[in-house]
Amino acid sequence: MSKHYPKGEQTRQKILEQAAQVFSVYGYAGTSLDALMQVTHLTKGGIYNHFGSKETLAVEALDYAIKEMQARFWEYLTDSRSSRARLLAVVQTFRSSIDDPRFAGGCILLNTAVEADDTNPPLKERAQQGIDDWLIYIKRTIHKGIELGTIRPDTEAETVASIMLATLEGATMLAKLYDEPTYMYRACDHITEYIESFLEENPT
Repeated sequence: MSKHYPKGEQTRQKILEQAAQVFSVYGYAGTSLDALMQVTHLTKGGIYNHFGSKETLAVEALDYAIKEMQARFWEYLTDSRSSRARLLAVVQTFRSSIDDPRFAGGCILLNTAVEADDTNPPLKERAQQGIDDWLIYIKRTIHKGIELGTIRPDTEAETVASIMLATLEGATMLAKLYDEPTYMYRACDHITEYIESFLEENPT
């Protein structure tokens, strides 16, 4: 976390990183201020000096986790001009949440979306934005692929995006619930075949 941040910003980033781990395991409701104080080695005042409330910290911790997931996606993207590579990078990113989890509790975006529901509007809204980012990216990739001739013109972007995300997030939940990565591997194999089914073999 050293980078080029001022000391105060380094502390803030460290709090976000540590808090995201705790929230990913226990959720918003299950995370006590004592737990946050223990993991950050700060007093209540020290935490609130950087974040005005537990809810503010939770929202920003979720934002931090989403950015970490997006950064991992870019690591897996081998060719930004290829429709296939762009879509498979999404698959690989979700698979990594099981093979090489960044957060102890699994996908914090999924966990927050399930927990927040209608009980915490700010968290629900940020979770929706995180999901929207993936949906928009997939749909744009499909539209661009159709335009470039690398994806079949009858492919419905909205359908592809919803099926991909629902399958991958569902597999994440099952793999975590049963502590069985096979659920994710099967889903990734299935979605990979699905992607291949609407790619043009010989684009013009």
